[in-house]
Amino acid sequence: MDKLSVIGLIIGIGAILLGQVLEGGHIASLAQPAALVIVLGGTLGAVLLQTPFVYFRRGLGMLVWVFRPPKIDYQKLIERIVQWSFYSRREGLLALENFANQTNDPFEKKALQLLVDGIDAERLRDILDASYRTQDMEYRQAARIWEAAGGYSPTIGILGAVMGLIHVMENLSDPSKLGAGIAVAFVATIYGVGLANLVYLPVFNKLKVHIVRLMRAREVLVEGLLGIAVGESPRIIEGRLRGYLNQDEQPKVKASLRR
Repeated sequence: MDKLSVIGLIIGIGAILLGQVLEGGHIASLAQPAALVIVLGGTLGAVLLQTPFVYFRRGLGMLVWVFRPPKIDYQKLIERIVQWSFYSRREGLLALENFANQTNDPFEKKALQLLVDGIDAERLRDILDASYRTQDMEYRQAARIWEAAGGYSPTIGILGAVMGLIHVMENLSDPSKLGAGIAVAFVATIYGVGLANLVYLPVFNKLKVHIVRLMRAREVLVEGLLGIAVGESPRIIEGRLRGYLNQDEQPKVKASLRR
């Protein structure tokens, strides 16, 4: 669980509600179903209009990453690659087929199988680079539904405000309806701007961070397998792969098992 995401969401919404109370207002006055329907429905419609369904569905599924990020352990990944290197030097590349059958990661399975098939290093790099760059593009396209929502939501909120003011103007002769119309007008703007800046855009930026982490793991895997393909020493492979780790991650990398 990503506690920072939960804490940030609570603080952001809580600060707005607290400010409303400190200003002498009532939290209940912010509950306007009509404004919410206008903003959510209008934003959803705009996003659906611009996004292919496959990316829209994937983008919704990626929302869980905000609170439960993909588990990426660079330490264990490097240790696995070094282990593969030891096995390949001792028993040949065919020995890696067992590891290919054990992994649940389609990309890792494909990469190991290509290595087992004896493909040359240059061709291996071309295939794997194309594969993970395509995956990177697909993830980013899916994540952009949240960026799009963050762009449309404030505008839809303004549209809701204008609609509320039109309703007010139509009922100037009936003072009992003026309050509700004005409330919808201003609350629609709050919903539009608030959802964009407290939910949609932060979600998009958090997803971008996780996509970068995933792609960095792909790069580590590709570089490690290329080293195995050209017969590099396991220690050289390990040393080069550690270069992909940032300063905070370096101390977490344990010494690989020496055989």
